[in-house]
Amino acid sequence: MSSRNLAAATSTEALTTELPVGRSTGWWGMVMFVTTEATLFACLLGSYFYLRFQHGGEWPPGGIAQPKLLRPLVMTAVLLPSSLPMIWADRGIRRGSRRRLRYGLVATILLGTTFLVLQATEYAELFHEFTLTTNAYGSLFFVITGFHGLHVLIGLTMLSWLLAAALRGGSFGAHRHDRVRNAAIYWHFVDAVWAAILFTIYLSPRL
Repeated sequence: MSSRNLAAATSTEALTTELPVGRSTGWWGMVMFVTTEATLFACLLGSYFYLRFQHGGEWPPGGIAQPKLLRPLVMTAVLLPSSLPMIWADRGIRRGSRRRLRYGLVATILLGTTFLVLQATEYAELFHEFTLTTNAYGSLFFVITGFHGLHVLIGLTMLSWLLAAALRGGSFGAHRHDRVRNAAIYWHFVDAVWAAILFTIYLSPRL
């Protein structure tokens, strides 16, 4: 190898853009975090079914009507497909396309924000019927859906930070996309959890 090639291979730019061997620390950290949060949601959903079967009577109890399906289904149609532009953005930046990263992040943020707005309108209606302190069902409903809504908000904060960095020319590229990949893992987790909540909270009372 010539001295010129050796200098190019060992330059600061080359070393900082080289793909690391194996998974990064950030990737493992995100996977562990998602695993922990998944355990928490599993405990909450398990508690829902436990209390429901322990109750043994009409569910929801206390004269509360069964949850309406139209809005949650619209929320599902908004949130679950939001993983698609996130995948598109992640794959785009792996190929060095900042344009795909920006457009994908914008689309995902818009869909996630729409989901939260729809959830807020649902809460505004339900508060006239029951609240967090009405009974066990009310506590479970608002804790589970509210905890998930908080995770959506955290995800939107992460994506907004990535978008701001992408718009001001942050250090993204084919070899530097760990931040996008980690945010994508988190967002896909949020979507998957909502599918479980949809079945548990909205569909299972009808079974």
